[in-house]
Amino acid sequence: MASLDSVSIAILLGAVLVMAGILSSLLALRFGAPLLLFFLFIGMAAGEAGPGGLHFDDVKTAYVVGSVSLALILFDGGLKTHFKAIQTVLAPSMMLATVGVLLTALITAPVAKYTLGMSWTEGLLTGAVIASTDAAAVFLLVHAQGLRLRPRVGAMLEVESGTNDPFAVFLTLTLVKLLSLGDASAGHVVMEFLQESVLGTLIGMVGGLLVVMAMNRVALPQGLHAPFVCTAALVIFGLAQIAHASGFLAVYLAGMVIGNRPTRAHNSVVTFLDAATWLAQIVMFVMLGLLVSPERLVSSILPAIAVAVVLMVVARPLAVFLCLQPFRFNWREKAFVSWVGLRGAVAIFLASIPMLVGLPNAHLYFDVAFVVVIISLLFQGWTLGYAARLLHVALPRTDRGPRRIELDLPGQLEQQLVGYSVRPKSLYLKRGLIPSWSKPTLVIRDEQILTPEEAAPVAAGDYLYLLAPPEKAESLDRFFVDMPPSTAPDPHLLGDFMVPGETTLGDLAAIYGIAIDPAQASLTLADYFDIHLDRAPKVGAAVPIDTIDLVARSLGGGRVNVVGLRLPEDEPEPLPRLSRAQVFRVKLKRTLAGLSGA
Repeated sequence: MASLDSVSIAILLGAVLVMAGILSSLLALRFGAPLLLFFLFIGMAAGEAGPGGLHFDDVKTAYVVGSVSLALILFDGGLKTHFKAIQTVLAPSMMLATVGVLLTALITAPVAKYTLGMSWTEGLLTGAVIASTDAAAVFLLVHAQGLRLRPRVGAMLEVESGTNDPFAVFLTLTLVKLLSLGDASAGHVVMEFLQESVLGTLIGMVGGLLVVMAMNRVALPQGLHAPFVCTAALVIFGLAQIAHASGFLAVYLAGMVIGNRPTRAHNSVVTFLDAATWLAQIVMFVMLGLLVSPERLVSSILPAIAVAVVLMVVARPLAVFLCLQPFRFNWREKAFVSWVGLRGAVAIFLASIPMLVGLPNAHLYFDVAFVVVIISLLFQGWTLGYAARLLHVALPRTDRGPRRIELDLPGQLEQQLVGYSVRPKSLYLKRGLIPSWSKPTLVIRDEQILTPEEAAPVAAGDYLYLLAPPEKAESLDRFFVDMPPSTAPDPHLLGDFMVPGETTLGDLAAIYGIAIDPAQASLTLADYFDIHLDRAPKVGAAVPIDTIDLVARSLGGGRVNVVGLRLPEDEPEPLPRLSRAQVFRVKLKRTLAGLSGA
């Protein structure tokens, strides 16, 4: 009975620790502190040297829990990565995830060697352990501080953080084998890396496709889709590891494959994984905090601080600037990517590998990694928002998006129900705009269910449900948020073949002689972009109309306010330039129409 009581006590204490970590997140967010630090401190406080007095030194359990947690975190990251969003940043991201990690380790190695009295191989292992950035730490802090990063910078950080862990794991395991088993040729290391990469890619892609097929063909009971996908992700991870492939790469790619294909219960899977990855992060950080010995940290604290400073100020920036040199990134973007390379649980997890295999001075790697993570989260994490604004890579903040309700339709993969509360200043209510690929289905008003015809006109405070393709559901958000004030276009931008976004299609047809649908003559060009674009407009976005393309040249208030006219390649004669007098007449006509409508 005593053994049963000890198990019950362990369950109780584990649950209390996790709950304390969850509740501490409220305090961390209130004061803007890096949230992950609180989970580490909770573990340390509960440990042998803290008030809790718990004795925990089971490195094997910590490694297993860390592997499962990291696999789920990477799978969740892949699930939310869209192919279209990363195509333009795939090459620089992969360069940072491989060459960048290696350069960071090489630059950090001499500092570790001379300050900690290590050999060159041991110094390189120290560098490899702390070389990769932590996706969970980066994006948790970005979201917690309400930052909107420039799309290219945000996408590159997302892909780099998700793909540099497999290479860091490979580099760490290779150096651990070298220290424990002896020398290995460079050719053998390269072949092993290629084997892990190719097999990991193959297993991840095929495994992801098989999961998609199973999700869409097997009629699982309601509620089992999300556990099935999570379990399948761990199966893919385990198979890849057994086949001596990169399980972390495989599970990340499997998530990307599943997330970019239509599947049943997609929304419930994403919601479940959000909760699962949160719990995984909390458990991992609390457990790693339990492994720390503050007394042991005292002897290596100064060398560890030196390693952390060189890593943040020298190694990471040099690696970023060298890797991004062939690509079109300005110095501000490079500087921000250099500073945002936060270290998190991945570094401490990798540092547990030498302890697991029993390398000499194995605790030294763990202690250094722990100090590096603390300093990185404190200094880089706390100044993330300031750095983004200082370097001009943060976009202006907008109102929080509307609360979107998504309901999967049984047996239907192409459409789902998307619901919104109609706001008084929303684009939908003020202008009656809705994309052509969505269809209003029902309206809830005063707890009554009405058809759109019965509810017409839809009023502020109603709940509107629409049918829309799952991959485009998020694009509906911009029609149901309060419209920000529109900014006037820069008159210097209005040159040849450029017109204001408030020009109507009727005016455009009259001036340039293009054919339009008479029913759309009153639509402005900004409205036309909102209706025909799958996602929120951005500079360079184009939509066709008759024989020409409309190109977004400038944005204001989240909408297109300057439109360029792109001619067909075989057009014999150019369209006439819109004179200043014509621009004035268009604006005057628009103003008078608005006054008469009022």
